[in-house]
Amino acid sequence: MDVRKISAIAIFIALSAVGAMIKIPSPIGSIALDSFPALLAAVILGPVSGAIVAGLGHIISAFIGGMTLGPFHFLIMVEMAVLTWMFSILYINGKKVGAFFLFFISNAFVLALPFAFLISPGFYTLLFRA
Repeated sequence: MDVRKISAIAIFIALSAVGAMIKIPSPIGSIALDSFPALLAAVILGPVSGAIVAGLGHIISAFIGGMTLGPFHFLIMVEMAVLTWMFSILYINGKKVGAFFLFFISNAFVLALPFAFLISPGFYTLLFRA
């Protein structure tokens, strides 16, 4: 990586941190807006850069939010990085609509699935009650 790319990644991580400070209330804490800069980074800078921004953006968001799920946030960090990487691969290959559907459905339903086994099925259902 050259200095320009590292600088761009740092800027996107900073934007992700700002998005993490904008909280939307939800039943288990809040929803942060830290994903959008990661998606932009994934499209502009590539899959690996987007994954880095997504993972670090989530951890920053979790720290700002008080680490409500404790060490499980590190699992979510990896999940977000992989999901953003997959989004970028689809988007770059011209499957833009599929990339957005993949990100939306996976972020809403699939990424929370491990918590049905790690915590309880009731916790997983709680994530979807408004």
